[in-house]
Amino acid sequence: MPIKTAFKTEIEHVSILDEHGQFDAKLAEGLIPDDDLLALYRHMTVCRHLDEVAFKLQRSGRMGTYPQNMGQEATSLAAAYVLEKTDWLVPCYRENAGLFWRGVPMEYVLLHWMGDERGNAIPRELFCTPLAIPIGTQMLHAAGLAWAAKYRGEKQIACTFFGDGATSEGDFHEAMNFAANLDLPVVFLCQNNFWAISVPGKIQCSAPTLAQRGLAYGMHCVQCDGNDLFAVAKVVKEAAARAREQSRPTFIEAVTYRLGDHTTADDARRYRDQAEVDLWKARDPLIRLRGLLKEKKLWNDSKEAELLEFAEREVAGAVQRAEGIEAPATTEVFDHTFATLDPQILKQRETRRTSSLGQQSGRSASHAPAGGSH
Repeated sequence: MPIKTAFKTEIEHVSILDEHGQFDAKLAEGLIPDDDLLALYRHMTVCRHLDEVAFKLQRSGRMGTYPQNMGQEATSLAAAYVLEKTDWLVPCYRENAGLFWRGVPMEYVLLHWMGDERGNAIPRELFCTPLAIPIGTQMLHAAGLAWAAKYRGEKQIACTFFGDGATSEGDFHEAMNFAANLDLPVVFLCQNNFWAISVPGKIQCSAPTLAQRGLAYGMHCVQCDGNDLFAVAKVVKEAAARAREQSRPTFIEAVTYRLGDHTTADDARRYRDQAEVDLWKARDPLIRLRGLLKEKKLWNDSKEAELLEFAEREVAGAVQRAEGIEAPATTEVFDHTFATLDPQILKQRETRRTSSLGQQSGRSASHAPAGGSH
């Protein structure tokens, strides 16, 4: 029998506004009106300032470990902008811009990194899940949320975010497999920032793109410039339509870069060349968006100064609310863990003691048989 081609495909790379200021007005047509573009730029600037303040909070001992978002703001923000407000945002831990755009108060993220669980109690009506620290687990959550929406006959979809390192996790492959085989309305948005903490992307994947990992599951795959707000908005908008109208998942690889350390517990200078960092600083999504606004005569230095003052006030307010929140009651660990409290648990809640543990009901420890307790 003759040899024939079993499968052939190609993966597009989408770029609309590059780091040199080149803007494809035709591809951008109808994507983001100027008024919204201004609002998105202001929002990104506030988020960047929060990053700077959060870093100082950690360094001064007022907050725990914190992962800066700077350099990656365009991905989650563009997605949150084009998705419906009832679509699920299922984040990792570098999606502040998207979460804040959806309406999550800034202090919630600060509370999370301060170790206060109330930062994870995101209002249900915002359709955002809490930050996911374990790598890859949130993709399974997104598949489950989309599955539930499909089962109920709703048009709601789920969009989940993760890094390049997460594509090496089993959870990633399980979520992709379920979503593709069950025709689930999920958008998988990989933020390829080239570093899984200190592990470079070339060790994570030997293929030319991460996007092609989705081909094995039979789903549509696309790569885009993750620092280009327009490009991300375009591919997410198309993926959302595919999910909503065809109930099919999409795998998006957004090529981006984290300008800071992995977290404040990391020192990226130990494994990254400064020349590489400097290269990506010139590709900063904020810089290119500001350049476009100036070219459109929509922005100037005076407006920039006003915006920075506004950002300082907004972030200062969020910090004040996070640090000024009333301390949680010791009873809350019981109230939010158990639906009903049995007598022993109720006693622990009231006395704040666990002396009853390990004792038989109705008997004191002194009546326990010699040789050990029950």
